Amino acid sequence: MTAAEIVLLAAKLSIAGMVFGLGLRSKPDDLVVLLERPWLLVRALIAMNLVMPLFAVTAVALLDMRLDLAVALIALSLSPVPPLLPGKASRARGDRSVAVGLLVAFAVFAIVWVPLAVHAIGALFGYQVGVSPAAIARIVATLVVAPLLLGIVLRRYAGEFARRIEPAVSKISVLVLLLAAVLIVASAAPAMLAQVGDGSVLLLAAFVVVGLAAGHWLGGPDPRERTDLALAAASRHPGIALATAQMAFPDARAVMPLVALYLIVNVLIGLPYVRWRARRIAARAGEATAG
Repeated sequence: MTAAEIVLLAAKLSIAGMVFGLGLRSKPDDLVVLLERPWLLVRALIAMNLVMPLFAVTAVALLDMRLDLAVALIALSLSPVPPLLPGKASRARGDRSVAVGLLVAFAVFAIVWVPLAVHAIGALFGYQVGVSPAAIARIVATLVVAPLLLGIVLRRYAGEFARRIEPAVSKISVLVLLLAAVLIVASAAPAMLAQVGDGSVLLLAAFVVVGLAAGHWLGGPDPRERTDLALAAASRHPGIALATAQMAFPDARAVMPLVALYLIVNVLIGLPYVRWRARRIAARAGEATAG
């Protein structure tokens, strides 16, 4: 294996480890929480699978952008939420169970949604492209569903053992992911810097802002659910976005640095939102307690 392949493998294993750690902290009810809140699921579908792809398609249709950027933007708009969402939602004082439900529901939904949407959008722009549902299913199974279910089952039948190992699993996974991310960003840095002056950063920033705004607006009256949906709409799974782009347009060579740039932009824009929502929700909780 090459050094690059080792780094990518470490990143995938760390993501699976993070999801396993998430499962060690989750309950079976978290997997189906959205079934108990059908209107939240409908609003999530509108924000994530209607508003965001429409934004991406409209931007590609109206702006004169190169193929790599167009492919990256559309692939991101079609991807499900990343495993980091529940942790981000917790920091923003959102509903962690809802975040886990969004992670699972949209990961499974992506198996059908991504291939169909890629085909439809490709036909719209006159391209004969396709994405294998089996390939998306393998990514979803290995990086989301299997490690999450394994963690939940372990917590259910070996609760004390699960509680003991969860901190170490989560910390090691985060450290490995951070190291892999640093190495990936460092290797892609020249290509990323080449995107800075051509409007790519502004377009990716607009993507994140539209996601936050759409999710926030559609999130409903519950401030925690509103926060969860805003973060979900703006945050997309980089692994599935890259796989989608590579299968549909293998000649789009600069997609990886663009996705890495998106992750940086997402953190920079999302952090103020997370802090703002944490303060607002804490203030409301304090007012309710005082009342």
